[in-house]
Amino acid sequence: MDFDFFVEGGDFSNAGSTSSAVKKIMKQLGIDPNVIKRTVVALYEAEINVVAHADGGKVHVEIEEDKIHITIEDEGQGIPNIEQAMQKGFSTASAKVREMGFGAGMGIPNMKANSDILDIKSEVNKGTIVEITNFY
Repeated sequence: MDFDFFVEGGDFSNAGSTSSAVKKIMKQLGIDPNVIKRTVVALYEAEINVVAHADGGKVHVEIEEDKIHITIEDEGQGIPNIEQAMQKGFSTASAKVREMGFGAGMGIPNMKANSDILDIKSEVNKGTIVEITNFY
């Protein structure tokens, strides 16, 4: 099964709607609740990063017999140093984003902690591709 979603950059009022939709689909398919929780946390963090740091992005979800694979591709500022961005507490969020309660620097570390496989590719001023895979 394949699903596609669009995430609007800067649209905090709808942030989380993609991860909520994926959660509902996974529940309907009877996937293990622990896998659902981990997947939704990782996807939510990626979705918030698109909203906070990019002009927008696409989310492609593939649900297979033994795994879920999610690709989030954004058109944004890119990540200059992925290794640094993986450190807990490191953030490039704007003051405005922080005032809304986001940008604590836990997004990518939470994605990593809740993914069986996490792959991030990024190019400054072009965008970022995040791939999340969880097995069940």
